[in-house]
Amino acid sequence: MKIDRAGIPFIAAAALPATLALVARKKRTALALGALSAGVTAFFRDPERYPDLPVDIDSDIVVAPADGKVMHAGPPEPGVAPPGDWQQVSIFLSLADVHINRTPYGGTVTDVTYHPGKYLAAFTKESAVANERTDITVESRHGDATRTVIYRQIVGLLARRIVTRISVGDHIKTGQRIGLMKFGSRMDIFLPPEVPLLVAKGERVVAGESTLARWPVHSADQALGFAEDAH
Repeated sequence: MKIDRAGIPFIAAAALPATLALVARKKRTALALGALSAGVTAFFRDPERYPDLPVDIDSDIVVAPADGKVMHAGPPEPGVAPPGDWQQVSIFLSLADVHINRTPYGGTVTDVTYHPGKYLAAFTKESAVANERTDITVESRHGDATRTVIYRQIVGLLARRIVTRISVGDHIKTGQRIGLMKFGSRMDIFLPPEVPLLVAKGERVVAGESTLARWPVHSADQALGFAEDAH
């Protein structure tokens, strides 16, 4: 399994004391530090993901951008959504979840905005607008229509840094890796109200595989495809 490069300094910082303790024959200390190192390594794991569809290409689905539990699915929470008419899906990531983020929908990145902020617990409503976060807007043309998806990387109580590896003007594919959030966090997705949601509060989702929503099908739509690997 791959390990994201952002984890290398953390893994090294945890592994070095464990190695020194082992050399010094401090078995219990070495075991404890070794377990910590293994946990840090697991946090930065980067498994391959494939959409749970009967076909390889489907330009109408919106996939989960993060592993975790759906905290909200429906009309937006008050004061949380960007300007305009939206519905909201929020996913909470525990420390045990894979923290690699993927774009929920393919298209052209039209905005990436970082907001410094607080570090409130990610499961609170206030965290969506008060915490450190990055808003990403993706647009794609389908016939005469433009489809817009906005998603938000939000750090939580333990998280201290957002990694975003896409820029305005990038063309990205559904399910493509776009970054990660370190040590517990939240992801909000905002979709137009005409897009039927296919998840409910309390469900667990898998980034790049679980379907969150599906755009109404139009014959003029053009397939965007899925990324096998963003690296």
